[in-house]
Amino acid sequence: QVQLVESGGGAVQPGGSLRLSCESSRTIFGVYRMGWFRQTPGKERELVASITASGSTTYRDSVKGRFTLSRDIAKDTLSLQMNNLKPEDTAVYYCWLHDNFNYWGKGTQVTVSS
Repeated sequence: QVQLVESGGGAVQPGGSLRLSCESSRTIFGVYRMGWFRQTPGKERELVASITASGSTTYRDSVKGRFTLSRDIAKDTLSLQMNNLKPEDTAVYYCWLHDNFNYWGKGTQVTVSS
């Protein structure tokens, strides 16, 4: 069983920044894919950004140029730097790890509002 613990959510004004972190209870070295999803009430969970074992990253179009995904294999941590936040980025953000099975964190709330 893999435990994923998110931190770093909060409330910011439009244009602000937040950094989300996800610490894994197992090594992330060689993990097939990791990333962040987000979800708002009444909508399906959507993939925000992901990284493969080789380090290749992908982003959804709406966050390209604003969000940066990174990982620290030594610390088994995945991070999402979010800049120039917009109200439409408001959601619960979930850390995700896929390695034969899907593992999820409990989520962290991000609220962007003036």
